[in-house]
Amino acid sequence: MGISIRDREAATDATDATAKGDAKAKGRTKGKAKTADIDLSEIKPLPLWFFGFEGVMGAAYDLAKAWDGAWMVLIGLFVVNIVVGATLLRRRKKLMRAMLKNPRTRAIAIGMVALRVGLHLVLAALGAPVTSLAGHLAVAVLMGTTTVTLMWFNQRVTFRALRLA
Repeated sequence: MGISIRDREAATDATDATAKGDAKAKGRTKGKAKTADIDLSEIKPLPLWFFGFEGVMGAAYDLAKAWDGAWMVLIGLFVVNIVVGATLLRRRKKLMRAMLKNPRTRAIAIGMVALRVGLHLVLAALGAPVTSLAGHLAVAVLMGTTTVTLMWFNQRVTFRALRLA
């Protein structure tokens, strides 16, 4: 029902642009009409388990530091993530693409890198650098859990903003 408002706005803008003969305004109304064609009621949220892949990638640095062979497993999980996204979640491809383009998602990614670097720097400055297996695994669990939580929260905020959840 919220889409019909956009349809009316696009139709009103198109009528106004045609009446004025404004070529730029006509171009803008085409973009508005495209957004009105999307049926948002069909979009379903990504399952929580899907964000587990991103959590593992968020913990990748410390997993690789804790175990020398982890990079092979991480590459395997990255490939599995791509295959799952391309097959099982094919119908949700638009949602995944939209989330990747979302500025909040970029802020989460940058924030996670800053958190990792900051955490390691602060611990090193306090004289307790993360060098042990247990320390790297603890940071990996922290980073993975934080990544999954923030990505899930980002999706919830997006769905509430669109009034889909």
